[in-house]
Amino acid sequence: MQASYLYLALGWLSVGLGIVGAFLPILPTTPFMLLAAWLFSKGSPRLHAWIYNHPHFGPSIRHWTEHGVINRRAKIMAMSAFVVVIAASLIFVENRWIVMIQLLVAIPVSCFILSRPSRIPASIPVTQGGEPGTGV
Repeated sequence: MQASYLYLALGWLSVGLGIVGAFLPILPTTPFMLLAAWLFSKGSPRLHAWIYNHPHFGPSIRHWTEHGVINRRAKIMAMSAFVVVIAASLIFVENRWIVMIQLLVAIPVSCFILSRPSRIPASIPVTQGGEPGTGV
């Protein structure tokens, strides 16, 4: 099996998980779409262009790829998901080790997410739609 087929298969799997994540609050959409963009960049320039220029997912992918930006809404959603999942685990899961593992993952991931800029600096031009500095 050629490597490009593996990248394509994993890219489509990531797109599928991202779409499911749009409807399930516990599963994130954006990281899977970012992964799909990277996988498609390795396996298919056409599919990479499609996801990179997608009207819904494209702006977030471009802002992350070009500027390392995670918009404020995505940050709020991520932090909310962490709180809900950990709170639910505290209520419904008897094994506290599971909660500890969740915290050991959530804390550094939260620090990373919160350390990223929420907007593109106004001095930097934005590609393909969106306004500089709006975090759109």
